[in-house]
Amino acid sequence: MVDLFLNRVLVENNWDQDELNTEREIVGILENRIVLLFFASTECEKCQDFVPVLNQFFKRLKDPAYIEYPKLLALIYISLDQSEEQQERFLKELHKKVLFLAFEDPYRKELQAMFKVKDVPTVVVLRPDCSILSPNAVQDICRFGSDCFRNWQESAALVERSFMLNEEFDDLNLRTATDPVRRLKYKTEDDKRKKRWWKLWGKGKNGNEEEEKDGAWDTKRKEGDKGTWRKR
Repeated sequence: MVDLFLNRVLVENNWDQDELNTEREIVGILENRIVLLFFASTECEKCQDFVPVLNQFFKRLKDPAYIEYPKLLALIYISLDQSEEQQERFLKELHKKVLFLAFEDPYRKELQAMFKVKDVPTVVVLRPDCSILSPNAVQDICRFGSDCFRNWQESAALVERSFMLNEEFDDLNLRTATDPVRRLKYKTEDDKRKKRWWKLWGKGKNGNEEEEKDGAWDTKRKEGDKGTWRKR
């Protein structure tokens, strides 16, 4: 996936329209991710109708307000508009975390030809290795919503690095990566408390045993003295 956009400039759809133009930036935002290429244009009424659905879909997978850990997903808008003004107008309707190619970049047309996009809107779903998961997922997104991602993730064998398999419990559920750390911390603290308790309990026990031994010795000594007295 990274190779598809190396030596290109991806722009973030924020207020500053920050540009990602270094290899490190491109790798950081696209590596090990499922990428959606959204082909659309402002003049297309179906595209306008689809934008709210796509935004809601993307929010539920990327926005911390909806999900604790954003999914490994990137959405890139490939404009097929006739002017930069049309593109800018369309971008205002899209989510702020969407990436896009600049209007003057001819690579937009190359991608359209590469993925044989004839109709809009089209959402091409790509695995991290650039192979196609779905040539057009518009209907699936409209029908299934964010549940689509689970199927894509399984098909792409995508590794969710923000989760780990918990092997300490009978029900092997996916838990956050910080859970084992917290469990280890609490386990260590519990062990410390147990050790302190056993140590205190052991002292008391040993002390009682010593007292019992001392008492038994005194008794024996007294009894011994009595025995000696009797012999005399």
